[in-house]
Parts: sequence; C-alpha cells; structure tokens
Amino acid sequence: MAETLIKAGEQTSREEQYQVIIPQIKSLVEGESDLIANLSNIMAVLKEAFNFHWVGVYFVRAEELVLGPFQGPLACTRIPFGKGVCGAAWKEGRVILVSDVEQFPGHIACSAFSKSEIVVPAIVDDRVRLVLDIDSDKLDDFSDIDAIYIKQIIRIIEGLIKQSIQ
Repeated sequence: MAETLIKAGEQTSREEQYQVIIPQIKSLVEGESDLIANLSNIMAVLKEAFNFHWVGVYFVRAEELVLGPFQGPLACTRIPFGKGVCGAAWKEGRVILVSDVEQFPGHIACSAFSKSEIVVPAIVDDRVRLVLDIDSDKLDDFSDIDAIYIKQIIRIIEGLIKQSIQ
C-alpha cells in the first residue's frame, strides 16, 4: 500500500470512517514482519483518520505496562498493573470505555486535555500482550461503534503479535 491514507468524506460517520481505514490497515501491514513498524503505522492511521488527542499502545512487561508506538503529546511511560484505565483493561482483559476520565476511579492523568478514553487489550495465547489506548479531548467521544471497530483492529494486531513471537 502507498503511504497515503484514504479517508472517508467530511460528512461521513465514524463507523463509515472505520470501514474505510480497516482494509487499508490490513493492506499496510501485509508483508511487513516488524511489529513496531506495523504498530507505528496503525497508530498513525488512527490519529490521522479521527484526529484523536492521543493514540498508542502499551506493552505488558512483567507487572507493568510500558509505552510503545504512539501519536500525540508526551505520555506516561509506565503504568502499574490494574492502575488507571489502561491497567484496568489489562487486569480485566476487556474493553473499557470511559465517557469522562475524571469520573474513573484511579484515572492516571497523562494529559490534562484527555476527557474520554477507550482501551482495548490484545490477547494472544490467553495473555494480554498489549493494550491499545485512545484518548479524546472531548467528553463522551467513544461509543459501542468504536469498541466494535477497534476490536477488529485489535484482531489485526493480535495476528501481528502471533507472527512476531513465532
């Protein structure tokens, strides 16, 4: 795939935008074996397509999450197990969607501009290997539509992780 993202038109829904970018993500990572390169491009696609405040992954390393490829302002480098939205998604092994981060117990404020957040774990061999974290500077910016499509992107990432550990 060329290094140009084709976006849906200005008046399209977020769902339609996901439907446009997911095939491009699949094409972008096809034939590339480097996990970091692929994750970097996936984060860039998500940031460019939706202009989210922050998009990135945290890798599970021992008992903490460690910052991986991201797009956006500076971020927390390490997050303890079970702490914040990312740590909770890792601990619980499920999607966590937060409409107002100020209302989430134990929220870690890496950026004062983050208002809402969605975190989706990538699970390979029954273990969370990383979490995909997306922050918005708008309250209540994520919905079940985001969860559905981000899970599809996570399936792609899980395939890349499997490929990298073989």
